[in-house]
Amino acid sequence: MSLLVVGLSHRSAPVSVLERASLSADAKVKLLHDTLAAEPAAEATVLATCNRIELYADVDKFHAGVAELSTLLAQHSGVALEELTPYLYVHYEDRAVHHLFSVACGLDSMVVGEGQILGQIKDALALGQELHTAGRLINDLFQQALRVGKRAHSETGIDRAGQSLVTFGLEQLAVREPVADWAAGKRALVIGAGSMSSLAAATLARVGVAEIAVANRTAERAERLAEILVASGTGVRAWAVPMSAVADELALADVVVSCTGATGLVLTGDDVAAAVSGRAGLSPTPPLPETGAAPQAPQAVAPDAELVARLVAAAEGGRRLTDAGAARTIAPAAQAVDGCPVDAPAGDGRSALAGVDAGSLELHGAWADQGEAAAQRQPRRGTRSHADGAVPVRLAVLDLAMPRDVDAAVHRIPGVRLVDIESLAEASADAPMAADVDAVRGIVAEEVAAFGAAQRAAHITPTVVALRAMAAEVVAMEVARLDGRVPDLDERQRAEVTQTVRRVVDKLLHAPTVRVKQLASEPGGAGYAEALRELFDLDPQTVASVSRADAADPKNDDPGRAS
Repeated sequence: MSLLVVGLSHRSAPVSVLERASLSADAKVKLLHDTLAAEPAAEATVLATCNRIELYADVDKFHAGVAELSTLLAQHSGVALEELTPYLYVHYEDRAVHHLFSVACGLDSMVVGEGQILGQIKDALALGQELHTAGRLINDLFQQALRVGKRAHSETGIDRAGQSLVTFGLEQLAVREPVADWAAGKRALVIGAGSMSSLAAATLARVGVAEIAVANRTAERAERLAEILVASGTGVRAWAVPMSAVADELALADVVVSCTGATGLVLTGDDVAAAVSGRAGLSPTPPLPETGAAPQAPQAVAPDAELVARLVAAAEGGRRLTDAGAARTIAPAAQAVDGCPVDAPAGDGRSALAGVDAGSLELHGAWADQGEAAAQRQPRRGTRSHADGAVPVRLAVLDLAMPRDVDAAVHRIPGVRLVDIESLAEASADAPMAADVDAVRGIVAEEVAAFGAAQRAAHITPTVVALRAMAAEVVAMEVARLDGRVPDLDERQRAEVTQTVRRVVDKLLHAPTVRVKQLASEPGGAGYAEALRELFDLDPQTVASVSRADAADPKNDDPGRAS
């Protein structure tokens, strides 16, 4: 076994790099074809999720394999190799098996113990089988990984700590409130109808949202998901809408979850700002006079032209005095004003100055300057959102896509709380480890040893089969010689002699072949196959033909076959 995995994940790379390196469906197909076309790889598959990209291959040369797989990952992800290399990790042979089994159990997930990864491993195996890039090793490895993951979830309590990424994301949206209380009676919009979006929709229905609109580029899939939700028995109202109606649904929704395979943004900052701008509370309307007359428009105080020019120049020079997003990227100093005194909309700095009086501009400048100075001393932390402050949350957005579906600028919009993969990674860094993690690690270690032993034993099997075939041929030749020397033997006598000779040969071979399989299954036992071939002068071509026949046996693809 020469299993090699080269990849990057949320543990090795920042989300910004993972986002840029994400693979489309077409890119995965081309990556696998090119991997098999490369000299070191005999079989391969790719495991690509929202927080990991890993290429698995059976290689005949370690160093050449690492170089080739790294180059191919960079080529197909679109991230330059020199930029990608610092974030890549490499696992080989038993360490590669240990890594995949740990991944399957949820030990390497952003949310420890989550079970969604099993479906993604199954998809990776199915892709390799469909493209005929997964051979015997990849098939055995991934089928065993699925069994190990299921065993970990059934034999330990890791499920108690292992939330799905969707549940974890909803908890981040709800902040300190129970998710069921937070979600009760809300209207939700789910964008996408794939596995993650479907899980999100089902979770929203389970926690008590009242209505769910499902938008998807393929209308039939959206309609099917809506039908399933209605039939789920949760009492949720659900319906499908075309992607062209997302803007209208966005204006009515309380919660949005998006997870599509789009390569560009699905929701821009302008889309979200427009959806929430008309909602009650964001733009307070002056109370009507007692007479019931229409309110008078507020009179804007003309700013001092010289002050405006000075502040605009400072903003263009990089000080961001008029950037409404400063609250997201800086941490104000203790003596700074708690919030920006100018409630400017997100967007261009110049337009933010229109209609603002000179006194407010001075306050805004002082606030931004203090914040910039504090930014040199304090790192960014936590989920970034204006909604964390005094402005109540009017729209909660959960972006589970990689690359992102929702513009990061949405963080700056007052009244909107955005949780995305980046903020989930920050939040999960402080999440407590499950009490059952040690038990799962024990299962992984046990299964890695068993898989390695089975693979090493399988490696010697063709040699043992070739030895027994040679012995059978020797028996046949000696019986033929006996027929020539003793032609008077009848059929019964000839059969008895033949059976006796076969029993003698079988008994002589039994103990050494059983023992050599045991020795070969132990670490460092790979050399026993070579020793057996040398001792009995076995034809390498015969051994190779047995290996090919065994690999072509359809029973090798049986998921229930013992490894």
